[in-house]
Amino acid sequence: MRVDGKSHRTIGFDAAQQCVRIIDQTRLPHHFETLALTTLDQACHAITCMQVRGAPLIGVTAAYGVYLALREDRHSLEAICARLLATRPTAVNLRWALERVASELECTPRSERAGAALAIAQRMADEDTEACSAIGDHGCALLEQAWQAKRAQNPDAQCLNILTHCNAGWLATVDWGTALAPIYKAHAKGIPVHIWVDETRPRNQGAFLTAWELQQEGIAHTVIVDNAGGHLMQHGDVDLCIVGSDRTTANGDVCNKIGTYLKALAAFDNDVPFYVALPVSTIDFTLADGVREIPIEQRHGEEVSHMQGLNAQGELTRVQVMTSHSAVNNFGFDVTPARLVSALITERGVYQASRESLQELATAIGHS
Repeated sequence: MRVDGKSHRTIGFDAAQQCVRIIDQTRLPHHFETLALTTLDQACHAITCMQVRGAPLIGVTAAYGVYLALREDRHSLEAICARLLATRPTAVNLRWALERVASELECTPRSERAGAALAIAQRMADEDTEACSAIGDHGCALLEQAWQAKRAQNPDAQCLNILTHCNAGWLATVDWGTALAPIYKAHAKGIPVHIWVDETRPRNQGAFLTAWELQQEGIAHTVIVDNAGGHLMQHGDVDLCIVGSDRTTANGDVCNKIGTYLKALAAFDNDVPFYVALPVSTIDFTLADGVREIPIEQRHGEEVSHMQGLNAQGELTRVQVMTSHSAVNNFGFDVTPARLVSALITERGVYQASRESLQELATAIGHS
């Protein structure tokens, strides 16, 4: 996707500098900066501190992290994967990526493992880009149908109003994104879309990242506080919702950024379609009950008690916004039951959020 008119990916190998280069997302939207990763420690820090975030991007970053560790030649493959796996507990792409890399390296001579790991990571980055583009195509067809239906009912309609939560754009993947990919494709086709962007406290990924992405692509959008979505739906100002997923179970339960469940409840109560866009790698076919089985990450309370922004001098600064005497609980994710999900948009097509439909998908991809 584009930044100031120039194409970028969120991660890639810099051959000239012999490093893995990422966009430091903790500096956005005020500063666009890239960082060089050269060690396993730096890769783990980037994931833990959310310099990279989003399930697909975390997985690809972990694959590059294996390469960086093997290049240091002082770690066993098992220890490397265990270290990376411990960085974030909820997003299943992390485990999926590490298992894939480990499996492909298992029969590779030790002296060739670093080069092989780099090739795997680069291939995974390309595959993620292709998958997200395909998600965009399948989702765009749904948006086009929704726009045609809206115009048929109201010829004076000006745009298709879409609500999204957190950031599931290209910054959460290698390129294109998941929930935003259909929006980018629809915009390119000339479908007039307007996006309601949840701020997504406490880290404000909506206000900081989604809004920034949409602005770069010239797409109409409005940032709203997290609790405004239900109000907008009650008044007919939301035509559909699209969110991403960090882990989806075999029966269609969806784990996404905290607050997603409440949006799904409001959508269900107001007959607003609620779509989830995700690559197949985000489906955990080993789990059957999202609420009981998906581990929910609890992050540091300072993400709630403090906020980052520009001061009057234009300097990026961090301030405390609540008393230090109150306890803070900071759940990173919640689970939306399958019954509240209208459909799952994958690179393989659109599936129902049900065990039967996802079993068809599992069979199609050869998952045992």
